[in-house]
Amino acid sequence: MMLKQVFLSLFAVVILGACASSGQQQPQAESGQISTEMLLDASPLAEGEDLVDLSQIDILEFSPEMADFLAGYIEEHHGNGARLQRLLYAVMGEDNFELIYDETTRTAPETFHDRRGNCLSFTNMFVTMARQAGLDAYYQEVEIPPLWSLSGESFLLSKHINVHIKMQSGMVRVVDFNIHDFSTSDDTRVITDNRARAHYFNNIGAEHMLGGDTLLAFSNFRQGILEDDTFSPAWVNLGNLYRREGYPEYAAAAYLSGLEVDEDSLVAMSNLANLYQEEGNTELAAYYRDLVRAHRMRNPFYRYQLANEAFVNGDYETAIQNIRHAIRLRDNEPRFYSLLSFSYLMSGDRQAAKRWMKKAESVADQQAEKEKYHYKLELLMGKDGGK
Repeated sequence: MMLKQVFLSLFAVVILGACASSGQQQPQAESGQISTEMLLDASPLAEGEDLVDLSQIDILEFSPEMADFLAGYIEEHHGNGARLQRLLYAVMGEDNFELIYDETTRTAPETFHDRRGNCLSFTNMFVTMARQAGLDAYYQEVEIPPLWSLSGESFLLSKHINVHIKMQSGMVRVVDFNIHDFSTSDDTRVITDNRARAHYFNNIGAEHMLGGDTLLAFSNFRQGILEDDTFSPAWVNLGNLYRREGYPEYAAAAYLSGLEVDEDSLVAMSNLANLYQEEGNTELAAYYRDLVRAHRMRNPFYRYQLANEAFVNGDYETAIQNIRHAIRLRDNEPRFYSLLSFSYLMSGDRQAAKRWMKKAESVADQQAEKEKYHYKLELLMGKDGGK
C-alpha cells in the first residue's frame, strides 16, 4: 500500500534561473505593506461573500460505525501491546477492510466509511481509533528529502504524516501506511492536533484551488493558518491562490509570512523570486534566487544529488567532494556512504570503497537495508579476495 501526503501547491515545482552574487542586502519591495488582517480578514478574495465556517469540523470524530468495528477486536482485559496488535490486525490484516489510496483528504469517519484516502486521511482514522482503544497516539511529521532535477534547476518538496504511539513500557511504535517510502533516518517530530488540523485544511484548500473554487480554497487556507499560524505551507498556498487570482502584492505578503515562520522554506523563497521576476522587480528576484542557491548548497540531499550526477558523468572526484560534504551535514544516511564507496571504487581505491560500504551497512537501521549493503560489501571484497 503506497500512501503519501504531498503538500499540494500550484507552484510547488519551481524552476530556478541564474543566481545573483551572495552577500547582498535585501532590496526593498515596491509593493505596499499588506497586513495579516488584510490577508485573512479583509481579503479581496472574499469581498461581498460570507466565509465558510470550518472551525467546527472534527477530523478526529469517532463515529458509531467505528465504535462497532472496534468493539469486535478490542476488549477491556487487553493490555497496551495487545490493543495495538489487535488494532493493526483489524485495520491492516483483514481482507474485509481494504484501504485504497486516493488523493482526497478525508476526516477519520469519512476515511473509515469510504475505505479510501491519502496518508493524512488514514492517519486521522488510525489516531482516532488508537485513542479510543486506550493508546497514547499522536500525529508525527516526517521530512521527506526534497527532490531536484538532475540539472538542479527545479525541486519538489514533500512531507509525510504518520502515527506516533507511546507505549506503557516507554517504547515508541510508529504506524506508517507508506512503509515503502518511510525511513527511520528521516527527520520526524510529534505535532499537536492543531498542527494536524492545519495540514488537513491546507490539503483541502489546495484541492479546492486546483478545482477552481476560490472562496472555499481561501476559507480552508485561512482556517489552516488560524489552527497553526507557524504552518508555512498554508501561507505559501494562500500566496499561490492570491497569485493565481491576480493579486501579486497579497501573494508576496503571504509568501513573506511563510518565510517568516520558516526561514528555510525553499518553496516560499522560490515563489517570491518568480513573483518578483514576473512583476519586473529583478533586484528582489535575484535576491531570493540567491537565497535559494545558498540554502540548497547547504542541503545534504542536494549535495547528494550533485554527487550522483557527477558519478553518472564519470567525474568521480567531484562526486566524492559533494558526497563528503553531504555526510558532514548528515552522517546517518547509508545511501550517502554507498555512493561514496562506489565513487572510490571507480576511482581505483578499493580499500576506501570497502571501508565506506561497511559504514553504509553500520548506519542502516533496518535489517533489509543492512542486508542490501552487506551484499554490496561482499561483492567489493570479492574483487580483491577479501583483502
